[in-house]
Amino acid sequence: MKYSPNLGDGLLAECLERELAQALGGARVHSIDIAGRTGWSAQSTPRRGRVLALLEAVPPALRQIAAATALTLLSRLVLRRHVRTGLSGVAAVVIGGGNLLTDADLNFPIKLAGASAEVARRGLPLAVHAVGASPHWSPRGRALFARALSRRHLAHAAVRDERSRQAWAMQLEPAGLPPAEVVGDPGLLASLHYTRAPRSTPAEQERRVALCITAPLALRYHMGQHHGRDAGQAGALHDEAVIAWYGTLASALAQQGLHVILFTNGSPEDRACLARHAHRWTAEPPAAGWHGGLPRKGRGRVSVAAPFATPADLAVFVAGCDLIIAHRMHACIAAHSFAVPTIGLTWDEKLTSFFALAGRARYAVDGPALPLPTMVELVQAALAEGVDRTALAALIARTRADVSRLGQRLLAATAKEALPIPMAEPVTTPASIPAPAEVATPVPA
Repeated sequence: MKYSPNLGDGLLAECLERELAQALGGARVHSIDIAGRTGWSAQSTPRRGRVLALLEAVPPALRQIAAATALTLLSRLVLRRHVRTGLSGVAAVVIGGGNLLTDADLNFPIKLAGASAEVARRGLPLAVHAVGASPHWSPRGRALFARALSRRHLAHAAVRDERSRQAWAMQLEPAGLPPAEVVGDPGLLASLHYTRAPRSTPAEQERRVALCITAPLALRYHMGQHHGRDAGQAGALHDEAVIAWYGTLASALAQQGLHVILFTNGSPEDRACLARHAHRWTAEPPAAGWHGGLPRKGRGRVSVAAPFATPADLAVFVAGCDLIIAHRMHACIAAHSFAVPTIGLTWDEKLTSFFALAGRARYAVDGPALPLPTMVELVQAALAEGVDRTALAALIARTRADVSRLGQRLLAATAKEALPIPMAEPVTTPASIPAPAEVATPVPA
């Protein structure tokens, strides 16, 4: 889903494209967005929010029938043609990155089944790399995923964490799919493929804590659909409770003398939520109105980041912060790549898996469940501790080696089928700015 409005998807797709192009000696690598998008745009903002609200209001059984019918028609009439066009001149296909093996109203099972049918029709080698997998699939979703991934012998099968490996083993290996290995998320390579903006002026030297806003509507949908929880179980995330917590935390951190910057990864419902409530979160509270009984340690402030247009904008922003607090996983992953400490909000289980992999399990927390002073102490601890640079360098090196191994297996598979891999034309760019990889191998990310 490279061109998803959630720019974290685009960030990991670009990192995989560029790293795989290098691993293949300069091959042309490009992404096919399996939702049919061809560029980043915020124009879907109102429509997406309305769709999520409608899905939440419809009873689950009816919602699944309606969504499956609409997605099947969309796949047959639009998406398969989009994939077919993107496969022109391609030698191999990678299903790459993202929380792709999840069954939210059969969205990804249907889209992936349609895309894989086009790959099989052309007889192309197929690989799966660094995907996330959820253990909660419907019977139909499981059948669609199994069919999609067994149409061609997999040249490579890899998931991004142990939880995903277990989900793969439980749901796909009984259908005859090979075991999946665990590899690093391509977003960990962000510091190799994006530049960090310099901070030179005195105003820019203040400690900046970025708080990523995820809309309660999106949180409920993710928890209810991706993790098999009904609306009642996800109900702890009531709108006003989450909205109030964001504002309370921002105020408490500003009270510590920090500059708190509110941002989103770009998902339309998140941007709408931030725009709707920013005036509450950025207002200066009276001295008696500080929450949690925390003493003032300085005069900080709360501001709002301008919306990002591309994954590079997101990467540059997180790289320039001193701490990221987020539920959106690739805001955390990109920041970690740049050695910016992070606190993950574990409203989604995948955050827990990544923080364990990164050796930062202490900083994966259910923020609203913590007393405010405890959350503030955790922020101060993360700022003081920073990131273990030696462990980070090893993780990045291992992730690069994972992509290199993928490349070698693709070379072997294409050689077996006598399919030449198209190579990119030389591109001249400044040494400090890596060139975007040219088009060739589709990576639906």
